[in-house]
Amino acid sequence: MDKLKMHTPNLADENFAKLTALFPNAVTETINENGEVVRAIDADVLRQEISATVVEGAQERYQFTWPDKKKSVVLANQPITKTLRLVREKSVGRDGTPGGIDSENIYIEGDNLDALKLLQETYLGKVKMIYIDPPYNTGSDFIYEDDFSQETGEYLGNSGQFDEEGNRLVQNPESNGRFHTDWLNMIYPRLRIAKDLLTEDGVIFISIDDHEVSNLKKLLDDVFGSQNFIADIIWQKKFSRANDATYFSTMHDHILCYCKANIMYNKNGWQIGLLPRGDEIPAGYSNPDNDPRGVWTSVILSAKSGSESLLYEITTPSGRVVTPPSGRYWSCSKSTFEEWKADNRIWFGMNGDGSPRKKTFLSEVQQGLRPNTILFQNEVGHNQEAKQETKDLFDDIGVFDGPKPVRLIETLAIIAGLNDDSLILDFFSGSATTAHSIMKYNRDNNKKCKYILVQLPEECDDKSEAAKAGYSTICEIGEERIRRAGKKIKEENPMTTADLDIGFRVFRVDSSNMEDVYYVPADQKQDQLMLNVDNVKADRTPEDLLFQTMLDLGILLSAKIEETEIAGKKVFSVADGYLIACFDAEVTEETVTEIAKLHPFYAVFRDSSMATDSVMTNFDQIFETYSPKTQRKVL
Repeated sequence: MDKLKMHTPNLADENFAKLTALFPNAVTETINENGEVVRAIDADVLRQEISATVVEGAQERYQFTWPDKKKSVVLANQPITKTLRLVREKSVGRDGTPGGIDSENIYIEGDNLDALKLLQETYLGKVKMIYIDPPYNTGSDFIYEDDFSQETGEYLGNSGQFDEEGNRLVQNPESNGRFHTDWLNMIYPRLRIAKDLLTEDGVIFISIDDHEVSNLKKLLDDVFGSQNFIADIIWQKKFSRANDATYFSTMHDHILCYCKANIMYNKNGWQIGLLPRGDEIPAGYSNPDNDPRGVWTSVILSAKSGSESLLYEITTPSGRVVTPPSGRYWSCSKSTFEEWKADNRIWFGMNGDGSPRKKTFLSEVQQGLRPNTILFQNEVGHNQEAKQETKDLFDDIGVFDGPKPVRLIETLAIIAGLNDDSLILDFFSGSATTAHSIMKYNRDNNKKCKYILVQLPEECDDKSEAAKAGYSTICEIGEERIRRAGKKIKEENPMTTADLDIGFRVFRVDSSNMEDVYYVPADQKQDQLMLNVDNVKADRTPEDLLFQTMLDLGILLSAKIEETEIAGKKVFSVADGYLIACFDAEVTEETVTEIAKLHPFYAVFRDSSMATDSVMTNFDQIFETYSPKTQRKVL
């Protein structure tokens, strides 16, 4: 049986392995700062292999950098030993049932950097659209404070042991000498990980204002590549002028749009979704002859070049004979012209005496509209509309400052070109507008898109309306909004929302389920090992172990989960038997045999769970007999 690693990957190690596979002759050994011999990459050999100019030291070149950028990269790559624990009492079933966990939507409470790291293997290349509305760094809002002081090994060993999960928000006043640096160090590692979660045809939208838009664009060029920049979308967030402004009345925010892969360079890259036309008739379209195919426009039926066969005569309905204008040709053959004429696709003017023109029907051309880089408030909503949406859900209480309007996120979802069951990620969830928008988008477009939201349980100000209404954290507001919005959408459309998923599974970022001895047994003294016979923390449940196992094996958190009993032991079946896990103690041969007979792809048990040495001895033989292809794991 193989042992599960139960921690996120060390991306630096993985990158080293990739380089080793590509250029094995560049692998060498050197002495590190502790005097230990370690494997390394020989930069000189690597330079020869790639035959490119390598810039080192203080040599001038174009780059975007800031203090601690290198540490920010290290932070993105460092592994953590944290996990996600299901909070069943906050979860909601897909039909709105409190405590249900059959929804495919996910809500995560905790530091979004930790959450992204926990998701990075399981959801690698699975997210179609990311939308985030991060802190704008105005000097009065809060940003995450990440710890750059620990070495990789310390971070791995101490992960989950400090700061009691979540008290990592600090104000970033403009008087701070690291005003821009701290903000960039906060956002950079999160975007590096987020990029890898996108599908090859995925796209990210980031709301920002003028304070950091220039830095954010350079940072996104660094992470995604400047060739994958799509647009700087201007959203008109206000509808009335602020006449007390010092200089200009600021009416807009930016939404930066980048794709994972540009279709100009990758045929499988992102393709933009078109906005619906609605009832608007474009300029130049009309229906003067009441054609049943609807409104149309027309183009002259002549061309600059052609052959002698395209110089034929045409007789108009009035009897006038016409030929192409001097020096031009008809743009179609005689036979094609006759086909179009028979199908009423040729227009000779109201009097039937004009030069022939070909009709093009609006119903037959591209149905959608290319989105503009300016989104006006009358089209996608504004700040006041967004605030009123939350007040309508919360009995006219202003529980959240600065939410985004549902129509804005819905519009971005259309532009993203979501498929029937696309996954959307928002790791600065705030008031959970994204969840509200995706539920409404699914209803209006008959889709089954799913979302993952992440939000730090930031405490509400004691004097705020939210606190007075009984909400202690932003997470509580977001979760309640989803409950109320889902219920409202169901009630408003009972006939078309019977199968609409309005639920969500709630998870909390927490320290690992495993004791320290699981990760660094060599550091434990013999007397400590005797005390730590069980490597699972005493307060953790089988359900906790199941979800950490799912993350470790790359199984979606939204996968179907069934509980059953085999020979008196609780057994979990995940994704219709893809994974079968039993974390009870005193597991007998009968339980092991019955699980093997189910032929799971993965079978997982606790390392210390077998009832006797005989069961442990016969374990592998049982699987070799009944299900030899099953991968057996222990934790």
